Amino acid sequence: MGSAFAQSQDLIDAAKKEGQLTVIALPHDWCGYGDVIAGFKAKYGLQVNELNPDAGSGDEVEAIKANKGNTGPQAPDVIDVGLSFGPTAKKDGLIQPYKVSTWASIPDTAKDADGYWYGDYYGVLAFEVNKDVVKESPKDWADLLKDDYANSVALAGDPRTANQAIQGVYAAGLSAAGGDAAKAGAAGLKFFSDLNKKGNFVPVVGKIASLTQGATPIIVRWDYNALADRDNGKGTNIDVVVPASGVVAGVYVQAISAFAPHPNAAKLWMEYLYSDEGQLLWLKGYCHPIRFNDLATNKKVPADLLAKLPPAEAYAKAVFPTLDEQAAGKAAITAGWDGVVGAAVK
Repeated sequence: MGSAFAQSQDLIDAAKKEGQLTVIALPHDWCGYGDVIAGFKAKYGLQVNELNPDAGSGDEVEAIKANKGNTGPQAPDVIDVGLSFGPTAKKDGLIQPYKVSTWASIPDTAKDADGYWYGDYYGVLAFEVNKDVVKESPKDWADLLKDDYANSVALAGDPRTANQAIQGVYAAGLSAAGGDAAKAGAAGLKFFSDLNKKGNFVPVVGKIASLTQGATPIIVRWDYNALADRDNGKGTNIDVVVPASGVVAGVYVQAISAFAPHPNAAKLWMEYLYSDEGQLLWLKGYCHPIRFNDLATNKKVPADLLAKLPPAEAYAKAVFPTLDEQAAGKAAITAGWDGVVGAAVK
């Protein structure tokens, strides 16, 4: 299909009439979103209004709730949230169904059968390490408790609300629990409690700035964010390590707000994201697009793109938690963080 869509000219015309798309929580260096947004604008001539690039999944859902009756620029048309946020947003009546023309090539396990939400890309939790500060990179979760890593380790979000941080705690717990998903939430809280007591945990949201400045020389974050930082670290020597155990893959999902002020622009955006063109732009940003297997089978993935990703064997152990496992882990971690770990991440 390439850059042509099965969608009618009618959809493009209707979107152009709306003239604008409002997105939220899309930092330009996350998944190559800068290029994705630029590509969409260039292709269709629509304005893209970008709200709060650093928001977490919980904030995105709250933004829909807060703007139910508002058609102004603060109301998001679309969201890109952690997998567990899809079903809850559907249950709360916050999103509307739409099936893109490439729907059949999205794996069934990564989409709502009725089209309310659909996986877009995935990555695994990795250690992003400032090698100018940290001499030896940690190889696995347990290593983070070593004396060498005093005041060094941060999460990339608030584990009470941000999917990336919740998954980081879950992954540590899965490693500590020997792969037992039922124990991952509690084990993850205990791990971070130990890390905090030891003085190795830094309770700030880890970002490229805090990494390069040495305030958080080790950040637990999605591989694609860490790999983008490796490219953009402005001279900082950055190592990206996929841990030896507790390799948790996280799928993010797209959805259209039930109250979208620009519903046709939102649908056109989805068509763009799920076209070969959009999927490969995400891969260029180091995210494994949800249609990756379909693209690879059909020889649509350029070799130079594959060469820049970590070795495939690092991903061989990746665990894709089920929705139930994620929900249980999320509930345990968000509810228990303050009581068990007690470090307010800001």
